[in-house]
Amino acid sequence: MISVSNVTMRYGQKLLFEDVSVTFTSGRRYGLTGPNGAGKSTFMKVLTGEIDAQKGTVVRPKKIGVLSQDQYAFDAYRVIDTVIMGNKPLWAALEEREIIYNKPELTDADGSRLGELEGIVGEEDGYEAESNAAILLQGLDIPDELHERKMSELQGGQKVRVLLCQALFGEPQALLLDEPTNYLDLDSILWLQDFLVRYNGTLITISHDRHFLNSVCTHIADIDYETIITYNGGYDDMVEQKTAIRSRIESQNEQREKKIAQLNDFIARFSAGTRSSQVNSRKKEVERLATTEMARSNIQRPYIRFEQKRPSGKHVLEIEGVSKAYEQKDGSPLQVIKEFTSSCMRGDKIVLMGRNGQGKTTMLKALLANAPGVTETDLSIDSGEVKWGHEAQVGYFAQDFKSSIELGMTVNDWLHQFDEDATKEDIRGILGQMLFKGEEGLKMTDALSGGEAARLLFCKLMLQKPNVLVLDEPSNHLDLEAINALNLALQKYEGTVLLVTHDLDLIDEVATRIWHFEGGPDDFRIEDFKGPYSEYKQQMEMAAK
Repeated sequence: MISVSNVTMRYGQKLLFEDVSVTFTSGRRYGLTGPNGAGKSTFMKVLTGEIDAQKGTVVRPKKIGVLSQDQYAFDAYRVIDTVIMGNKPLWAALEEREIIYNKPELTDADGSRLGELEGIVGEEDGYEAESNAAILLQGLDIPDELHERKMSELQGGQKVRVLLCQALFGEPQALLLDEPTNYLDLDSILWLQDFLVRYNGTLITISHDRHFLNSVCTHIADIDYETIITYNGGYDDMVEQKTAIRSRIESQNEQREKKIAQLNDFIARFSAGTRSSQVNSRKKEVERLATTEMARSNIQRPYIRFEQKRPSGKHVLEIEGVSKAYEQKDGSPLQVIKEFTSSCMRGDKIVLMGRNGQGKTTMLKALLANAPGVTETDLSIDSGEVKWGHEAQVGYFAQDFKSSIELGMTVNDWLHQFDEDATKEDIRGILGQMLFKGEEGLKMTDALSGGEAARLLFCKLMLQKPNVLVLDEPSNHLDLEAINALNLALQKYEGTVLLVTHDLDLIDEVATRIWHFEGGPDDFRIEDFKGPYSEYKQQMEMAAK
């Protein structure tokens, strides 16, 4: 159990939350939600003890598993050791034991201390530590051959999975996970969901994955109205309950403001007359109402609408025998895509699925090597042919999307270059739809956060109005409100979509066709299923029986 009493946090003039008191009970799984900037990560750091609350107290259990956000902190350690370090008492005992054993001669005190340390190792299941850590690593798709490697040798996505194993290791009494599904593929997310549902301690997780929250959480702790309100159920249950609460709060705000207006009208009419006592009474009432201003919701909803300047031809894309390999560190080629042949029709919404590293991003970059309207440079194929159809115009959202934004320009100027006929009002309107308010169009592109850069890329796509959208992990760095807006926009879009995502709601609600990447270099294949994900999933389940 984690107990929070009268906790307040603010940054400068901005109040995040005030006098929050909430108890996170053992056996329950809480999703911590709220828009970007609401204070989710700040509150999580208060819970872990990384930072102190400006006011109030936090009571937490001794053994807490925390997902580390620093991918480079463990670069000097073996992967297996990094996981075991999640159990701090065990790791401290193992390190001290190693130091004593490395002494040239042992004293009686050393022998006594070794006995104590062996007792700690036994109590913490230290003799099975490496095998238990290996099971966690295998579950999150870190193969055995990497377990002895240094963390510095792993890719970013692999490091995140190892750090997730670190948080899960040692049966902590509470798990605090900040964006645990980032950089995980769908199979790893499903494994994590199953693990967390069976976890018996207190779970608190920040996530922008609606399906993950609905599948895992028994409760939602939502940061809004400068406080934290706990709701029963998953994310969709919270939205339904919160809508009713928000309507009531906003109705109370309106009634209070209407009452103030009526009182001020009375004061203005009779302040010079004979009703001085009544006027004074109403002035006091206005003062009372004005000093009890109710907190307002900090939710901001972007508006995404993808349109086409003109439709493409019926046959959008022809792919013939496309192959792509990369050179490995030892100089040998790694075949990622092998002789892939397919075609896309106007209106297809194709989701590319598969484990990380199986070639989904590589496939998009190969198809975009000669795509009309695409200016990114790291796009190529080794062999085969890609033909884009008549009138096809492509809008591209790269996984490394910040590299698509030229630095040293204002947001307005960068966006305007994609439609020089657009007026200042057009640019301002599109930026406003994606929550760039007031003078934020004058902000330099160098200063954009990850979320701001992603929203700016969507502004570009809305301004360009392409008839083909190629989107590689577009929901990264977006909050739930923005992801829901993207989901609806893609469903309504009448053009063609090629989409890489691990967001199950996007897959389930957008896809009309699935390219499932399977196997490895020696048995690479892509299953092309013409139909929605629900039908594809049903087919896979039947094949598995």
